[in-house]
Amino acid sequence: MNAVRVVLVDDQHLVRTGLRALLDRAPDLSVVGEAGDGESAVRLVRAERPDVVLMDVRMPGGDGIEATRRILADPQLAGVHVVMLTTFDDDEYLFEAIRAGAAGFLLKDTPPDALRDAVRVVAAGEGLLSPAVTRRVLAAAARSPAADPARLAGLTTREREVLAQVGAGRSNAEIGAALFLSPDTARTYVSRLLQKLRARDRAQLVVIAYESGLVRPGDG
Repeated sequence: MNAVRVVLVDDQHLVRTGLRALLDRAPDLSVVGEAGDGESAVRLVRAERPDVVLMDVRMPGGDGIEATRRILADPQLAGVHVVMLTTFDDDEYLFEAIRAGAAGFLLKDTPPDALRDAVRVVAAGEGLLSPAVTRRVLAAAARSPAADPARLAGLTTREREVLAQVGAGRSNAEIGAALFLSPDTARTYVSRLLQKLRARDRAQLVVIAYESGLVRPGDG
């Protein structure tokens, strides 16, 4: 099996060195490049076309949000997944980053095993939003424009129920338990929602669930 190819983007060399050391210990993960600012990150990603980019939020010389937006808007980089490296005081950026297409967030003090597992999850096409982070995303979303329920016009009642569960940050197993579905059936519904709503991943489904008014901060 080919190793997951990773690019690291952070303006602190020590942080990048630590991340590289943690990821390179796994035989199925390979760091293929590093960048210290958003502009360099975009050039590097275009050259290397990695599977996953670990992107710092705030950097001089081009922030991570704008770099993420440029990377994920490029049709030739359709297979690239971006995860934002964040700290607890970055709430104001969460919603904007997901709207830009980020697959999720990792705290910079994430334990090594959890970091490696997260990279694998994102490389497989899954979003990375824990219920705790989801609540923060929704709180940030409360400052966004008014809800647009028309966006869900093409969904069935069951699809709306599943989307509400995704919006609350629940896993496929948790959705299945809540709606009396098998985890595989829940996964099928989530895949259908991704296609119908033209979302990149679960993270964007969370945003859609909020923007449509299906869920609100404090729900769940």
